[in-house]
Amino acid sequence: MDMSAAGSRNLSLFALIMIGLGSIFGSGWLFGAGQAAQVAGPAALVAWVIGAVFIGMIAMSYAEVGAAYPLPGAMARFGSITHGPVLGFVSGWAVWIAIASLIPIESIAGTQYMSSWNFGWAEGLVSDGSLTLSGMAMALFLTFALWFACYWSVALLARANTILTLVKFAIPVIAVAALIASGFHTDNFTAHGGFAPNGWSAVLTAVTTSGVVFAFNGFQAVVNLGGAARNPGRAIPLALVGALCLGLVIYLALQVAFLGSVPPEKLAEAGGWHGINFASPFADLAKLLMLHWVVTLLQFGAFISPCGANIGNVASASYLAQNLAETGFFPRKIAEVHPRYGTARPAMWLNLGVSVLLLLTIGHSWEALASVISAAMVVSYLIGPVAVGVLRRTKPDLPRPFRLPAASVLCPLTFAFAACALYWSKWPNTGKVTLLVMVSVPIAALVLRRRGERNLARQFAAAWWMIGFLLWLSVLSALGGTEFGGHGVLPGGVDVALVGVSALGFYFWAVRAGVQAHREGLTDPDPAPTHETDPQPPALPGQRSQEQEHEPVAS
Repeated sequence: MDMSAAGSRNLSLFALIMIGLGSIFGSGWLFGAGQAAQVAGPAALVAWVIGAVFIGMIAMSYAEVGAAYPLPGAMARFGSITHGPVLGFVSGWAVWIAIASLIPIESIAGTQYMSSWNFGWAEGLVSDGSLTLSGMAMALFLTFALWFACYWSVALLARANTILTLVKFAIPVIAVAALIASGFHTDNFTAHGGFAPNGWSAVLTAVTTSGVVFAFNGFQAVVNLGGAARNPGRAIPLALVGALCLGLVIYLALQVAFLGSVPPEKLAEAGGWHGINFASPFADLAKLLMLHWVVTLLQFGAFISPCGANIGNVASASYLAQNLAETGFFPRKIAEVHPRYGTARPAMWLNLGVSVLLLLTIGHSWEALASVISAAMVVSYLIGPVAVGVLRRTKPDLPRPFRLPAASVLCPLTFAFAACALYWSKWPNTGKVTLLVMVSVPIAALVLRRRGERNLARQFAAAWWMIGFLLWLSVLSALGGTEFGGHGVLPGGVDVALVGVSALGFYFWAVRAGVQAHREGLTDPDPAPTHETDPQPPALPGQRSQEQEHEPVAS
């Protein structure tokens, strides 16, 4: 992303769209089509459309609050603005975990594609779809290398982002054309069990576990950096729509090319789509088709895409960690900016530690980490529609450069859709994500107690809906249908209906809790700059604002 432009509040609409697209095209395109085909067969095409619609609904709710509060790392701030410090920390923690997790997964993507190199040591990086010990070491090396590149020269990498983004687009487009030209088998779309060989529940599962939500998550970069646009109210929604639409077109083209290019004899040998399990989907397919120049191109793209995406990941994760430090729930030192290099080094070190921990514990493959990250991302989406509902009631006169149409209908439906998407991520992923988010609850209580807060029940009142929602959904996931990883206590169809209906109840509870928190004065002071005065833009991670240039760095 063009950080230098963002820092001057002079970001054009085109640049903002490129930021979104650059984040959308990380490692998702390298694996998403192959993983979705394995889970849902040809019906994976439907999964991409569902995923784009779902993310589009979420993105539009964030467009309203993002345009009203054009702040850096804005997605970590909305909870405290609408419900107070506890929900602000819990929701900010969920967003931070989701974004920080993107740093190691890009390294895993590069490692898995490296295994397609014609070297003995490279072929030993992956075994049975999982990283070996040497593969884990390589992924760790790439994580440190990409992180240190941003640590020392974020500005240099940022200036190259537009070129990287264009290259990232060119590589999948060329690969699609080459695969289709090599031989396109239309029978692949109906043979071996039909269009949806694993049923429509598999299509829903593919939305969250196969990298579909993961791929489109790049919209967050538009929200987090949209405040630096020349006209945030116009630029943020247009950039969101533009990035998501262009992303959907390219991802559908990739999926069609993958489905039609797999040799029929390979499908028959594998016993159908569920048996197609490539460690490096497009590179392995190109190698199978003897397209060696495409293999080389894809191997190059496997490094370009993660490198470009991690520019945004490191910056966004730093924003979020700094925001949590500024609210007092992380040590204030995390918010410090290096006086010479201008990088938020304590925040970056924290994010590196989280990246390494996730890589060593659940990062044995791109697919394994992507499914957990996608579920965490869905949790981070919940606050968007809720924030719109709360602010429409508590701050009706707040300047809204963009207003979500039919918000009273779309917001609860979007929240229910998010709940279903979290359920579709399957047990035990739902339980893992709930546990990750719940870690923030005792931390919040401890910090508030150390601040001298005596009435914790009053502070937590506005956050119980989120805690209850995650615990309730985990229970439903564990008891739900076997097609979604549950134990089958709840019959198919009833489980999803129960998730959707109960989610509506939690949405209205969340809005009511926000209104009550506003009445009791628990919410944070309104941080929105007045649109008339157009103050200096906030500093990006790694930058100091003009006012801060003459101030000492906080100790």
